[in-house]
Amino acid sequence: MRQPAVMHPSINVLGAPLTPCSTDPVTGFFRNGCCDTGPADHGAHTVCAVMTAEFLALSKYLGNDLSTPRPEFGFAGLKPGDQWCLCAARFLQAHDEGAAPRVRLAATHQKTLDIVPIEVLRDHAVDGD
Repeated sequence: MRQPAVMHPSINVLGAPLTPCSTDPVTGFFRNGCCDTGPADHGAHTVCAVMTAEFLALSKYLGNDLSTPRPEFGFAGLKPGDQWCLCAARFLQAHDEGAAPRVRLAATHQKTLDIVPIEVLRDHAVDGD
């Protein structure tokens, strides 16, 4: 019998309830539109990021092509402006390379803070977050 997926509490980096990141395209480790995480999410897909051409190019260069459609996986490919739950370590790497996308703090899971300092997230926050 398959075990149900275990999730950490849905709390954002601001200490409030986690808000959805994107349902078009549907994102998140659990594909529920939120950057929820749990013990099975080894990549910590917890940062709600607004894609940019620069970040998508960097991600492709680093071996994670997020822009090419993969219909066999039901993935249409991302384009600038799309919101997506990124791995926290990849976001931090993009920050270090000067190519980090904008971040929606209200939709970024608190577990991100285990990897990315809040100051870094705030530096990339979308207005209003």
